Amino acid sequence: MADYVGVVGAAFCDRETADLAYRVGKALAREGLIVVCGGMGGVMEAVARGVSEEKGVVIGILPGRDRQEGNRYLTYSIPTGLGDARNAVIVCASDALIAIAGGFGTLSEISLARKAGKPVIGLKSWKATNGMGEDLGVVNAATPEEAVTRILDLLEGKRRRDNTA
Repeated sequence: MADYVGVVGAAFCDRETADLAYRVGKALAREGLIVVCGGMGGVMEAVARGVSEEKGVVIGILPGRDRQEGNRYLTYSIPTGLGDARNAVIVCASDALIAIAGGFGTLSEISLARKAGKPVIGLKSWKATNGMGEDLGVVNAATPEEAVTRILDLLEGKRRRDNTA
């Protein structure tokens, strides 16, 4: 069974951030991973384009009620009518997350994932510590390729732990 990796980030981003997301999408698809995203523009569209070009599967969890509002690169579009609350659906549908840059919506997805015990890789994204300065377990990567390698390692470790429990 394939792993589902959520890729989260801002709906509007610069060209450099879009390129990072595109490269993440291509690398995830080459590994046979199913990608879950918010289905709109910016990071979400760029990652979906990368997945699509590699003939992978990308699922868009949309904020509105219209399946047509998603970007053109999505394999499947799921309208929710939940607005920003769809962030929780993205996290629940994913086995792990890669956060690329992003604003407060991205931070909410990182927080929900860590609360659920799901691994998170950050690529030019938020650094997560609690009020005591303790690291909350977001692993940072310097490149898209490193982000995908790290997510694969974390998913493998999670599978090993789940099989011994």
